[in-house]
Amino acid sequence: MLARIRTQLYVARQGITRAWLRRVWGMTIGEGVRISRKAHLDYTHPKGVHIGDYTIVTPGVHIFTHDFVKRQHVSTYIGSNCFLGAGAIILPGVTVGDHCVIAAGTVVTQDVPARSVVAGNPGKILKSNIKTARYGIMGNLQPHELAVFEDDAES
Repeated sequence: MLARIRTQLYVARQGITRAWLRRVWGMTIGEGVRISRKAHLDYTHPKGVHIGDYTIVTPGVHIFTHDFVKRQHVSTYIGSNCFLGAGAIILPGVTVGDHCVIAAGTVVTQDVPARSVVAGNPGKILKSNIKTARYGIMGNLQPHELAVFEDDAES
């Protein structure tokens, strides 16, 4: 019972966070997106942050939309059903395709095609044509294993 209450509070907080980022900051944040409170989104050019549906942004991730040296403000796009590992850095102007997994500590300097696994500094594609479920979860998931994500569709 306590676990269910904790989960409901977490889902509600994520809904409030998404609404705050959309309405107050003007970011494009998809449905069901989960953003860690320790993630860093670029508030210098917040309208340049675009995150697709059911993507998870873990602690320490930095998503940049400005380049101070070049005096640029550009849009940075993260696709749907992606996983951004802890400490990953997404540089300004980069597009990460749908169903991508960005490994922890990766520095993404170039566009990433859909259905890719990227790791390293600078980020390199390790695997292509992967299959993921919501939040970039990989593997051969059975329908009953995906049921835990159905509650997020309503938030």
